Amino acid sequence: MIRWIRQQLGFDPPHQSDTRTVYIANKFPQHGHYIPQRFADNRIISSKYTIWNFIPKNLFEQFRRIANFYFLIIFLVQVSPDTPTSPITSGLPLFFVITVTAIKQGYEDWLRHKADNEVNGAPVFVVRSGSLVQTRSKNIRVGDIVRVAKDETFPADLVLLSSDRAEGTCHITTTSLDGETNLKTHYSVPETAVSQSVSRLESLQAVVECQQPEADLYRYHSQSDHPNPPHTLGPENLLLRGARLKNTKEIFGVAVYTGMESKMALNYKCKSQKRSAVEKSMNTFLIIYLGILLFEAILSTILKYAWQAENKWDEPFYNQKTDQERNSSQILKFISDFLAFLVLYNFIIPISLYVTVEMQKFLGSFFIGWDLDLYHEESDQKAQVNTSDLNEELGQVEYVFTDKTGTLTENEMQFRECSINGIKYQEINGKLIPEGMTEDSPDGAEEELFLKAVSLCHTVQISYDQVDGPGDPFSHANGFSPQMEYYASSPDEKALVEATKRMGVTFIGSHGEIMEIKTFGKAEKYKLLHVLEFDADRRRMSVILQKPSGEKVLFTKGAESAVLPYSTSGEIDKTRVHVDEFALKGLRTLVVACRHFSADEYQEVDRRLHEARTALQQREERLVEVFNFIEKDLELLGATGVEDKLQDKVQETIESLRLAGIKVWVLTGDKHETAVSVSLSCGHFHRTMNILELVKQKSDSECAEQLRRLARRYNTSAHPFCETPSPLYTLFRSESHFTQHGLVVDGASLSLALREHEKLFMEVCKNCSAVLCCRMAPLQKAKVVRLLKTSPEKPITLAIGDGANDVSMIQEAHVGIGIMGKEGRQAVRNSDYAIARFKFLAKLLLVHGHFYYIRIATLVQYFFYKNVCFITPQFLYQFFSWMSNIVYLTLYNICFTSLPILVYSLFEQLVHPHVLQSKPALYRDISKNSLLSFKTFLYWTFLGFCHAFIFFFGSYTLMGEDTTLMGNGQMFGNWTFGTLVFTVMVITVTLKLALETHFWTWMNHFVTWGSIAFYFIFSLFYGGIIWPFLHTQDMYFIFVQLLSSGSAWFAIFIIVITCLFPDVIKKVFYRHLQPTSTQKSQVSVRLPPQTLQL
Repeated sequence: MIRWIRQQLGFDPPHQSDTRTVYIANKFPQHGHYIPQRFADNRIISSKYTIWNFIPKNLFEQFRRIANFYFLIIFLVQVSPDTPTSPITSGLPLFFVITVTAIKQGYEDWLRHKADNEVNGAPVFVVRSGSLVQTRSKNIRVGDIVRVAKDETFPADLVLLSSDRAEGTCHITTTSLDGETNLKTHYSVPETAVSQSVSRLESLQAVVECQQPEADLYRYHSQSDHPNPPHTLGPENLLLRGARLKNTKEIFGVAVYTGMESKMALNYKCKSQKRSAVEKSMNTFLIIYLGILLFEAILSTILKYAWQAENKWDEPFYNQKTDQERNSSQILKFISDFLAFLVLYNFIIPISLYVTVEMQKFLGSFFIGWDLDLYHEESDQKAQVNTSDLNEELGQVEYVFTDKTGTLTENEMQFRECSINGIKYQEINGKLIPEGMTEDSPDGAEEELFLKAVSLCHTVQISYDQVDGPGDPFSHANGFSPQMEYYASSPDEKALVEATKRMGVTFIGSHGEIMEIKTFGKAEKYKLLHVLEFDADRRRMSVILQKPSGEKVLFTKGAESAVLPYSTSGEIDKTRVHVDEFALKGLRTLVVACRHFSADEYQEVDRRLHEARTALQQREERLVEVFNFIEKDLELLGATGVEDKLQDKVQETIESLRLAGIKVWVLTGDKHETAVSVSLSCGHFHRTMNILELVKQKSDSECAEQLRRLARRYNTSAHPFCETPSPLYTLFRSESHFTQHGLVVDGASLSLALREHEKLFMEVCKNCSAVLCCRMAPLQKAKVVRLLKTSPEKPITLAIGDGANDVSMIQEAHVGIGIMGKEGRQAVRNSDYAIARFKFLAKLLLVHGHFYYIRIATLVQYFFYKNVCFITPQFLYQFFSWMSNIVYLTLYNICFTSLPILVYSLFEQLVHPHVLQSKPALYRDISKNSLLSFKTFLYWTFLGFCHAFIFFFGSYTLMGEDTTLMGNGQMFGNWTFGTLVFTVMVITVTLKLALETHFWTWMNHFVTWGSIAFYFIFSLFYGGIIWPFLHTQDMYFIFVQLLSSGSAWFAIFIIVITCLFPDVIKKVFYRHLQPTSTQKSQVSVRLPPQTLQL
């Protein structure tokens, strides 16, 4: 009873069973103690925060960063009394960093909320209280009957109840889910197929018993009770959220999975905080510098007590201790002194670094949006930055995982060429022209028969926009409407039927068993007797028709290897050559053939087909046997070449990425043949590449054996890895040894490989320069990305796609890029960056990625360098009792040295952007986080300590021993000495950055020389005026006296030259003896002065 009460109050969710019971129209039982099941609402949530949890969750995430947590501890220590520095020096920068980061992340999440609200607030129609009611998508409940009209997307996972089509079917496209552009047919529940009126649907007394939500797009099992004996439902009855209704006026369906329990949402991956490789390096450097800080603080504390061991120094006459100080605990005094030194030296770990990094990332991200080269004029879309935290990661990518449909391709098929009776034809202005000729070809019998075969051998359906209801499919036979639109189960079929229509043989439509075409203005009706469906093993499909003359004929089309071996007549050799030529051009090829039956032959065919289709046992095997019996002794008619139109410059982009050392993997939900064809045409697979296959594996043992075979295959590259290699690949293989390998793997085989043989699979993949994964479910895409991410090498990964099926891998990869395509905005909303076309990826990585990385790499190391220069003289002077001025401690990182490095980190360019794009190999110079390697880090740290020692001991040597160098005989004191060291330091670290700068703009000149000038002007004003609000003014007139001494100017000049000259010598020698590719490009390419390149 207590558990039941807690469930009703919402404190204890009910026990989740393996199934859920959905009452259609939410007509729950009115008897007994029925407890309604609780289901998720229909809201889609891609955001990370809410208004209630933003502050605590964001603060928790920010203080998980080592740096932020460290500065929080330092700030708390500074709040305590008797600290040598003010808490403002740490608290104010920390507050700034936390606030700026929170505002930035809050704004990015607000954009996600805004996009979610557009989806959740979309208008939908549901059946409630006997009428059709308009409501918002988020208000749909499990059990609601939803109406969806043509070209609308399904707002939830629905079981199809009825359709306006007489047979109760509907057609959908699932492009945004699995990347397939073909039309799919789904079926309504038989008992409700004719329930098209709202009143009949409202009166339904039915229950759907289905499994709990799962992510598999292709798996669904349930049963309906209406209230007749239960009827089994499968994937063909389920309409998935995100799919689009086509060629059907309207449907009604009952919602079974809603919101985040829909299959589309379950294929999303939880959005996690991404950290760049540079940030991880910064954390490592921070820990090292924390160790240096602790060492300096402990050493100073120990030396202090060693120095105070003598009474004259422990309690000098001018600084007598109080009784409280004498009686205080030695341990507490030691801890207090240690914390004081810790606070004094904490500037060695610069919080200003994190302030500058945040500003650099935020301001630098605008350059991507401003870049006109990333602007797509046709769609009026510019590049978009959703997460600026990963800018530098664009320069470290080692693997690119890309979707195919809508990312590499335009989702458009175009007929290009064909071969008829051994003659090649091209389409010119809607007419078939023999190759090499400009005049029309005669309308011969062979050409007409070929066009008829192509226009009849398919499962295409037609939609007339202006017709309400099914109507008469032949009403447009005499002058068809231009609004007629073809829908096909294969994109090739649609392109071919549209091509024959342009050439004069138009498919008008089908009704029942009748198919009608219009041949050069003459209508002809054919009776459809049988359809021999396409399957992946046969790789062909056929139709058996009865001509108007009564003759029975078989039309067949399929892959070259599936048709040519069964052809006995026609120009077989010439057609095979033409097919090879089409394939070399990257065209998708199909071979067309026919067979004429005598009356006796057809009777035998009809009998065998009937027996096979009605067989209760071994039905599939018997059908294959009959199909092979029918599809033989074929007369070859010709072949077609269809282009899956690629996006502009896809091939050049993939080649540039390959030259940059980036491996490209294509992950697609499309069919094996289609995916391979596109990979060949876009240059992902080369024609001479050794193609390895891991497809159609049935068991773990079979998969393991195939993987071992593949491993041997790439080691030898001499013999086929299987006894019957795919003919598609045989075409492109030569007998010589191969240096590059490509791997093709399907989703089912991938699941087996990852289950038991992950290590072996990874070994094969890493030896392949290109990998193609087809028939991939969305979560499988994410698993592949995670597999590479977590491998021992831990490479940086990038995922790019345009549909909802790509969201998981976009979120899983280190960098996720959405394409602003035709499949909705899900990928763009969940990505880190968004671009309009795949070709923009080259500049995004090779130019912007290169710039962002070199800028922030130098920024990080320069900050640690200049803070070592800053704090080490202070540590050294503890031996000489030097006390620092709090104003200069604060302003060193805020004013004196901050702007030059910020401007550098926004505008620096080692080479011109055009050079980076024309020489992709330069990307390799910065790969593997090379500019932030431990060796480079040690060099900058060592340089900082060297310069610091030169600052201190150079000043001490030149000025410290002679205290009467001033013109009036006045002695130099501690403050004068400290000011000299500080002056040398500011000048040196600023000029050091000037030496690192290659791309000078007016802003660089302004902040570099302006920072030095500002230091001098500030010091003159600060020390030249008695400020009434200062308690003490130890610096009064110190700077003026220092600059009045010629010896001081000489010391400044000598020390700065001593620091920087060895660095200049090193740069010259390294550039001449061991130049990098980037440095060679700087010398070899002499470009005229350019304006600022964004």
